[in-house]
Amino acid sequence: MKPPLSFLLCALFAALFASAPGATPPKKLNVLLIAVDDLRDTLGCYGNTAVKTPHIDRLAARAVRFDRAYVQYTVCNPSRSSFLTGLRPDQTGVTDNRTMLRDRLPAVITLPQLLKEDGRHAAAFGKIFHLGGGRDAALRAKWMDLPSSWHTAQSFEATPLGRKKLAGRDLTQGKLAWCNWAAMDGDDDDQPDGQIARAVSAEIENLGDRPWIIAAGFMKPHDPFVAPQKYFDLYPEGTLALHRPPGDQTPAPPLAVGFGELGTAFGRFTDRERQEFLRAYYACTSYMDAQVGRVLATLDRLQLWENTIVIFLGDHGYHLGEREWWNKNTLFERSCRAPFLIAAPGMKPGVARGLVEFVDLYPTIADLCGLTPPPNLAGQSLRPLLRDPAAPGKPAAFTLVTRGTARGDSIRTERWRFTRWSDGAVELYDHATDPGEDRNVASTQPDLVRTLSRQLSAALARPALPQR
Repeated sequence: MKPPLSFLLCALFAALFASAPGATPPKKLNVLLIAVDDLRDTLGCYGNTAVKTPHIDRLAARAVRFDRAYVQYTVCNPSRSSFLTGLRPDQTGVTDNRTMLRDRLPAVITLPQLLKEDGRHAAAFGKIFHLGGGRDAALRAKWMDLPSSWHTAQSFEATPLGRKKLAGRDLTQGKLAWCNWAAMDGDDDDQPDGQIARAVSAEIENLGDRPWIIAAGFMKPHDPFVAPQKYFDLYPEGTLALHRPPGDQTPAPPLAVGFGELGTAFGRFTDRERQEFLRAYYACTSYMDAQVGRVLATLDRLQLWENTIVIFLGDHGYHLGEREWWNKNTLFERSCRAPFLIAAPGMKPGVARGLVEFVDLYPTIADLCGLTPPPNLAGQSLRPLLRDPAAPGKPAAFTLVTRGTARGDSIRTERWRFTRWSDGAVELYDHATDPGEDRNVASTQPDLVRTLSRQLSAALARPALPQR
């Protein structure tokens, strides 16, 4: 049956109006990127009932929570350079905390840059790209990738720690200068993360109806573990359960964990120091959570949820005593997997258990914003998982680390983690029976080791296409 003439005329007039010079274009989506330093999935929404994170849990209730999201490098600068460009570390050339992204890829189009060039106001607060430069303002701006990625970027790294220390301790007797905690008097805004939350909220309010990408780079729970006293009070001394390895744990290869002065210092931890480290990490996590809550409250107050994509992630995972390690920079699950949430207009909340990678963030946001990303991105849009969190994820995720001239590469599949080191050591862990990766079964699975090694080699052989 043909549609009536009146219907066809209405459709024609609608099409002409939509294409007319004076027609109102669709409103651009805002993008809020919340990136947290050294945050593992120690969050209530990920099933950790010991830690108190009500505000992140509230965000997760309206987001898709990715349960198995893997970073491409387990240290800050390489990971951030990777997910903000959509390229793997072998493509960016950034595999340490000293190399600037633009020194390797001067013409790269970053994710915030793509959104900025599409007409959004772009502002960063705190640590988004790696921080550096000290008091040298020009060098600090270069580390923050001004002016390419942002119209404005504000670093809070040099902010004084604020008020009087009420309690605290050096956990390694000076061997590791960063490894200390302090419970401070004063309120949240006496510490950098509180100032970041205040500045982000003010920026959102000041922009009114202008479209924006705003990045909030919270620095806790990164060391030193400093937060107001009230967050330490959430975790009474001696009440937290410590990780205890099983008696049949396989020793890690020399390059895997326990290397350098860190391994020596952590190996001497007493249970008191383990308790204090864990308590301080949790306190800083709850402090950061409260700042996330302040930013989310701004979206509530200004009724911006229906026009804002919210991304929440940790830049890599973190060990809290597993393998006697209290840091990042390993190829174990605890270091490679990090929290990752996306709340987007029109998307229903859910839990995605398929494998995803952080290089998938860039093409996902470009897709949701209707933009064409650079042609050589390493990841893929997660829109199918946002529509249906039960959809399958990737067949594998890849992570690397370096140790001077040595390196390790790891592949995570649905069931297995296989890691290959440049000194010839290999590790294979069966997540069906050993989710803690305590027993290396590589010697009993030679065929699987060969298969996964070939798959890893094929992935590493992918060409790195130049960016414009």
